[in-house]
Amino acid sequence: MSHAVQTAVIGVTGYAGAELARLLLHHPRLKGTPPVFAGRVNEKDAARGGVPLEEIHPQLADNNGSRSLKMQPFSWKAMADRGVEVLFLATPHEQSREWVPEALEHGLRVVDLSGAWRLTEAKNRAVYAFEDEGAATATATQAQAVYGMPELHRAEIAEAKLVANPGCYATSVILAVRPLVAAGLLDLAHGIVADSKSGVSGAGKAPTAKTHYMYAADNLSAYGVFSHRHTGELLEQIGIAAGDIVFTPHLLPIPRGIMSTIYVRFKEPQTRDIVLQVYRDFFAASPMVRIYENSLPQIQYSVRTNFADIGFQLSNDGRRAVIVSCLDNLLKGASGQAVQNMNVMLGWNEAEGLA
Repeated sequence: MSHAVQTAVIGVTGYAGAELARLLLHHPRLKGTPPVFAGRVNEKDAARGGVPLEEIHPQLADNNGSRSLKMQPFSWKAMADRGVEVLFLATPHEQSREWVPEALEHGLRVVDLSGAWRLTEAKNRAVYAFEDEGAATATATQAQAVYGMPELHRAEIAEAKLVANPGCYATSVILAVRPLVAAGLLDLAHGIVADSKSGVSGAGKAPTAKTHYMYAADNLSAYGVFSHRHTGELLEQIGIAAGDIVFTPHLLPIPRGIMSTIYVRFKEPQTRDIVLQVYRDFFAASPMVRIYENSLPQIQYSVRTNFADIGFQLSNDGRRAVIVSCLDNLLKGASGQAVQNMNVMLGWNEAEGLA
């Protein structure tokens, strides 16, 4: 795609929205074509043309034009008038369920950061309790959705009109486990245990009792045991049954970052070289995955990058492995992956604007 592409971001006020705005504003392919920012704007702010971006996220202000940008009232007419081609939705799940079908009718290509269209199977979507479940429009829209993990679905994303950006926990576990399952190495009868920990920003910007400083600081807590909504993504994208994995998320007292420690058993004893080659082969064309060959990843190495870092250790008998997977929940786990998906959709270098 050679012409200037006009993007738009709906839902810029949150943490993921801020990172998405930053990446798009500095993307080398989008210079001179800043995103359109839109959302809910009250009458007072609408009268002044919207809310200045630097009032929402002062860290995004620079001397190259961003100070003039505003979050304007959203309307499909405004999107058409501005020539928007790629629409990013950093909106609640229910809002995305309503707006995505309309966006597709308007001819837009959509990257949706919510969980609205990630899950193919109705039994897995039940955790969201969508009111339009089973309706003709929802079913037709779901049929168009491509799960937005380039490492798994690069070719489909390139042709997609709707990309459903993966969950942050799900990304860290899927990338670590899928290569081993695809290679037929794992003894699924013994189960997979995924012990995942995320910084507080993973819960979103709106404060809650459990993300309050007095609760989260100097604490570590498990939540969503056997019920977390990312579980369905693990089942569908790794290709396993519900009884094959136990996934438990935890809240870390840090701002951002995810570490998943995953315990697996092999069908037959393996050597380090064999397992390492499986990962190398699987991610040979994936610039945003780093395989740690001589050490284990840590959150501090991947935070504020779009890399997913994966490392492992084998037991002495070669029958078991502990896999460590780290990423930034706001970047590879959200906005960075969304931009990566845009790059693939538009035929650009997958890592452009990210590495």
